[in-house]
Amino acid sequence: MDIIQAIALALLQGLTEFLPISSSAHLILLPVLVGWEDQGLAFDVAVHVGTLTAVIAFYRKDLVQIIAAWSRSVIGKGMTDDARLAWYVVLGTIPVGLVGITLPDVVETVLRSPLVIAAATIVFAFLLWFAEKQAKETRSTITLLDAVIIGLFQAVALIPGTSRSGITITAGLMTGLKREHAARFSFLLSIPVIALAGMVKGLELFKTAVPVEWDLILIGISLSAIVAYLSIGWFLKLLDKVGMMPFVFYRLVLGVFLFTVFFGQF
Repeated sequence: MDIIQAIALALLQGLTEFLPISSSAHLILLPVLVGWEDQGLAFDVAVHVGTLTAVIAFYRKDLVQIIAAWSRSVIGKGMTDDARLAWYVVLGTIPVGLVGITLPDVVETVLRSPLVIAAATIVFAFLLWFAEKQAKETRSTITLLDAVIIGLFQAVALIPGTSRSGITITAGLMTGLKREHAARFSFLLSIPVIALAGMVKGLELFKTAVPVEWDLILIGISLSAIVAYLSIGWFLKLLDKVGMMPFVFYRLVLGVFLFTVFFGQF
């Protein structure tokens, strides 16, 4: 991998990780279109670290309060709204963790088919459209039932092309949450998920003992973190103004394009 590929993939990962358009679909499509070889496990770990850094930095004030409240609840000093939110994030992470542990081979092989990714991109565009059209947006507080439903939907995001942020925001809208609160919970849920994925990939990297190009790794971490941080803020502003429909249309176009590119290979 050269520096141009590293920059392009880091920018793409940072931009798409938190948008409801599927970062995995984009990261698979770009190398195919330009004829690049696989970027390697080390770089995957790097961009995971970058996007994790971004979401932690963006919600740093909230996280300090949430973690402090959760810590007090653990030692029996009361259950506040922030403490409940922390427990709901933990609860919402369990389904995706269980699926990832029990079906790792399916996730890494069968579900990474380009045609599966193309189909998921289109199918979940329609689901996002449905959620947007029927959204009542009557509530701003996350409940236990919300956490369970959104957590179950998040497990579906292990199918590349689904979009983790897209499917969790979709679930939040379907439960009646306001857009900004559904998005906030989605992004908070991403912290343990991205951290766990990064640790798994890091362990795989440690076991393979492959040489690491540290200059490209630093580029991957830095650029993906900066772009992801900016994209979170941009997305939240856009979500408030125009909703999810621009991303629905984009996903439909992307899905058709993916089918066009990959269908002849099967």
